[in-house]
Order: sequence, then C-alpha cells, then structure tokens
Amino acid sequence: MSKLFTNAQQLLAAQGQDLGRTDWLLLTQARINLFAEATGDHQWIHVDPERAATGPFGACIAHGYLTLALANLFMPQLMQFANLAMGVNYGSDRLRFPAPVRVGSRVRGHGEILRVETLGQTLQAVVRISVEIEGSDRPGCVVDTISRYTFNPLEQ
Repeated sequence: MSKLFTNAQQLLAAQGQDLGRTDWLLLTQARINLFAEATGDHQWIHVDPERAATGPFGACIAHGYLTLALANLFMPQLMQFANLAMGVNYGSDRLRFPAPVRVGSRVRGHGEILRVETLGQTLQAVVRISVEIEGSDRPGCVVDTISRYTFNPLEQ
C-alpha cells in the first residue's frame, strides 16, 4: 500500500516515516539479460548460467546497477503523489550492495523518508530504499535517493 501525498505539508510532516514494503518481485534471467543488453555489460557472472554455476556465487547474479534501478520501480509502489506540478530525480547518496542478488531470488523494496527540506517552492526528499532479498539478512542494495517535488498551489 503506497502512501499518498497531496500537498507539501503532508510530505514535510512525513520526515522519519517508514513507508513499508512493496510486493515481492522475482528476479529472472530474462530481466538480467535485458539489463546486460541495455548497458553492454555481458560479464559471465550475469549472463552465463553454466559458467556462473561454478563461480563464486553458484549462479548468475544481477548487476549491481540493475538492483539499484529497481529502486525506481519500487518508489511509486511506496509513494504516490497527487496535485504535483513536477517531480524529478536529483541523485542519490550512500549507495551500497551488501549482498549479491542471485537469479531466481525474490526481492522487494523497503522505504524510509529520511529527510524533507524546503528549497523555495520545491521540496527535496531523501528516501532510503533497501532492496530486500527473501531469506537473506542482508539487502541487495541500499540507496538514499534524492528527489525534488513541486506541488501545484492549493485552491483557496
């Protein structure tokens, strides 16, 4: 269940809020292969199941940046906006890949609003997204995303 924000005051008041978790997503070899095609990263640990089976992870693993990109998939499942003039990704801080994500794993996003600050008519929100791996104590990725949101003025 995503959290709906309809104005700046609601987002400002949500600082420190846990956004919960998304549904599970099965990470398939097909998704990994598509990412390899899109980025040109065809390293065998990602795309060669036979060789990867005898490698250090025992199977193909997702690219770290694929795991990071899932934050963009999970964010709208955690946060929704109405009455928004514009929202943009501004960047990220503190990116880590604590555990490999093996093909066939199920992952989900966990979100926390760390900070919200006012920048003129815009709000900047830092939201930590952890890509959790089912059955693992360590996430596949933890990133503090930075987004900027400008709400339409409220009608009087």
